[in-house]
Amino acid sequence: MLHHFLVHAAFQTSRWLPKDQRLKFQVVLFVFVVLFLTPQFYVLSRPKSSRYCEKPLLNNLIVFIVFSFIATGLSIAITLTDPVPKTIRAAFHTFGLFSFIEGLCTVILTLTAPQCANTTTELYIFSLVASWACIFSTAFFVVRGGLCLVHKLFPHWLRDACLWD
Repeated sequence: MLHHFLVHAAFQTSRWLPKDQRLKFQVVLFVFVVLFLTPQFYVLSRPKSSRYCEKPLLNNLIVFIVFSFIATGLSIAITLTDPVPKTIRAAFHTFGLFSFIEGLCTVILTLTAPQCANTTTELYIFSLVASWACIFSTAFFVVRGGLCLVHKLFPHWLRDACLWD
């Protein structure tokens, strides 16, 4: 759910700014995207990454890069529109489901591929870091979902716990 978390963070951050300064935020978002994609392309371009590994960590990296580009487009769409249309909200939540599945695959592939640490070191380390990032972002949304549920069941206990009420 790392990519879903990044889109969520971009949305929440953009809402702190006045509407007339959102274009400036797009520049910051572009710089962040470049910084986020750089290690992914670095690992992809390393000669060691194309070596043999029993698990498809290289394929997973390519899917991770595709999800990064989709997250970038969704971040731009969400931060530029106010209010956010229902179709974009639906796309955001659907993307969250697919991002969870992709993160789960990343964690499973990384846990079952410790032997790849010797043959494709950079790729394995990137997968390990991405796995932990996916675990932490999933934990964030589990806590947020719990708070949202409490807010729905007991509206006076929490304030503004849910996204897009």
